[in-house]
Amino acid sequence: MQINGIHHVTAIAGPARRNLDFYSRVLGLRLVKKTVNFDDPTTWHLYFGDAGGNPGTILTFFPWDHVAAGRLGVGETQETAFRIPEAAIGYWTHRFVASGVAHDVPRKRFGETVLAFRDPDGMRLALVAVPGSESEPAWDNGEVPAEFAIRGFHGVTLLLDKTETTAAILRDVFGFTEAGREDNTVRMRAEGTLHGGVVDLRAAGGFLPARMGAGSVHHIAFRAGDDAEQERMVKQLAETFGLRTTEQRDRYYFRSVYFREPGGVLFEIATDAPGFAIDEPVEDLGGALKLPAQYEKRRAEIEAVLPALA
Repeated sequence: MQINGIHHVTAIAGPARRNLDFYSRVLGLRLVKKTVNFDDPTTWHLYFGDAGGNPGTILTFFPWDHVAAGRLGVGETQETAFRIPEAAIGYWTHRFVASGVAHDVPRKRFGETVLAFRDPDGMRLALVAVPGSESEPAWDNGEVPAEFAIRGFHGVTLLLDKTETTAAILRDVFGFTEAGREDNTVRMRAEGTLHGGVVDLRAAGGFLPARMGAGSVHHIAFRAGDDAEQERMVKQLAETFGLRTTEQRDRYYFRSVYFREPGGVLFEIATDAPGFAIDEPVEDLGGALKLPAQYEKRRAEIEAVLPALA
């Protein structure tokens, strides 16, 4: 059975300590995994999410101390949005004022109240008031009361030159359907998915291309229930759209393939299994540096060069 929706979002950040403080303290997300960039083990890879590190709640970062700022443009994720209870908009507005977080006034999009804001690197984020989400489980680490806490992803907004082919891929490969149109934005929704079920496609023909850097989303990962479902998606991408993916790569907590969709955004297909509890109990998630087997023998060297988090 196909499992629809977003698995995780990965972005680029500045200093790791600042990144950790903002997402764990200001936003109240759980740090569910501390590991390294598998392609650059001298760099942190930090994963934030809900209490159990479930797909559809995971925002990850590659933080570099001296990375240049990115530039928003076509072929990029414009905004990453989280879902919160309807009654929490006032709480978060006051929290952002008190914490000095750059934010806009709440406004309506597709009938929902949205509070847009930016993290210290300028990454564009939003909180979306979703009816009924107050009954969903919430992580409470003492920073944000559970009644107001973030519940996981609402979705993402992609800034594209044209939207038609990207919408077709979301529909035919990932199981989304068109749920509405507003101004120059097409809303695609994965029905039956609690977290990460919305992808908004915003047409911005003629706009400058994106430039990756701090505050940029590196890629969006979509869910595959298992290897067989991932293989079906890969086959359909090739047969229907003529798109080739990378070979499967073992990311230890999931298995992934990557491809660049026609609009220029890097997409990943990630399996739900084995999950983040494969190397530490759920109650201890994010407590210790976890290294893939190929780097374990270099632990002392890696720990010596990783920037301090506290």
